[in-house]
Amino acid sequence: MRRTAPVKLIVPDEHRDDLHESARQFLHCANRAAEFCWGDDSYTNCVTANTTARGTLYTELREETDLTANLVQEAIRRAVQATKGCVERWKQGKRVSQPEFTSWSMVYDKRSATFYRDRVSLSTVNGRVECDFELPADSPTPYERYVLSEDYEFRASTLQYDKATDEFYFHITTRKDDSDESVVSEDTEHQKQTVLGIDLGVNSLTVASTGTFWQGDGYDHWCREFEKRRGEMQQRGTQAAHNALLRLGKREEAWRKQYIHIVANEIVTEAVENGCDVIAFEDLTDIRERLSQAKWHHIWAFRRLYEYVEYKARERGVMAKQVAPNHTSQRCSRTDCGFTHEANRDGEHFHCQKCGYEVNADYNAAKNIGLRYARKRHHRLRSSPTSGSGDAPVDVRVNGGTLNGKSHQPIAGD
Repeated sequence: MRRTAPVKLIVPDEHRDDLHESARQFLHCANRAAEFCWGDDSYTNCVTANTTARGTLYTELREETDLTANLVQEAIRRAVQATKGCVERWKQGKRVSQPEFTSWSMVYDKRSATFYRDRVSLSTVNGRVECDFELPADSPTPYERYVLSEDYEFRASTLQYDKATDEFYFHITTRKDDSDESVVSEDTEHQKQTVLGIDLGVNSLTVASTGTFWQGDGYDHWCREFEKRRGEMQQRGTQAAHNALLRLGKREEAWRKQYIHIVANEIVTEAVENGCDVIAFEDLTDIRERLSQAKWHHIWAFRRLYEYVEYKARERGVMAKQVAPNHTSQRCSRTDCGFTHEANRDGEHFHCQKCGYEVNADYNAAKNIGLRYARKRHHRLRSSPTSGSGDAPVDVRVNGGTLNGKSHQPIAGD
């Protein structure tokens, strides 16, 4: 279980240049490593082993820069990880290019960053720099809950700089050993489970198999408002407008994340209140290509939504899973039918051409996602040599009627 606690740093004026120069050299190392790892003509020529890249580049980069050994190694590791991601997309026939690092950021491990209760000591090109934390008044803060907790251990974290506000932030990543929870999850694989299906709506943000809709009207409205403000600032073309545009981007990003956090909390609550053990999403691979009719910001939100639900659900004893998405919008969700045809769906309306079942199309898809997880798990249990009779049941929590169900409209900030 991983948690990230962003903390604003109070950097002494005399050491701000040390951090800026360290970041410049860190990006230099990362880009040199990316150049080494990249294979121009085939992904088979790419270097995806960290030991290979480090063995070739480490000594050279240490001589070229003033960075500590750990920062050089983290820069090389960043390039290798980015190359691995490109190789996976390349194998799938997608267009890729050599990774290039331009954003101001550095990765610190537990040796290059030392924590105290109210400050952190960071390695730089000019020795160690101690920076105090600027923590909010509300308690407990994420920093107190995770970084200071004995249950979580420090992992490689990222130092970032906000040019618009001239401020430094340390995004501290921690990890909790949840091996005991994993054992519980494995034991419950052969017990009865109840699943909540979740679908990405074409017009609504998302829909649950219980008939609950998260319409996203407010989300769409504010996305349009941010877009309008960006357009106005871009037309001015002044440096002041450019700085304001950077600040607006930060506010928009924070607003989007807060909104999705609210929806994620409500989905997990929906699962808990309906006695669900599993929340099933459709597989997000190639979702943009598959759902070209969906709004782009809905697709962004759905990707982030699964990440949030996954860790929030685990804290409440619920698992988040993904299932294959093919034909979930065209298949009749009635268990005694299951007829699949593209003519069944017409925009937001689903009408089975075989049995006549009519319902909201996104709600039908959400039920099918839940049913697909149930069938997949039932098949796995029947095929397992240790599953006994293999008849451990899985229920799908649904609203059996044809109504659109409840409608949620989260308000960011509430």
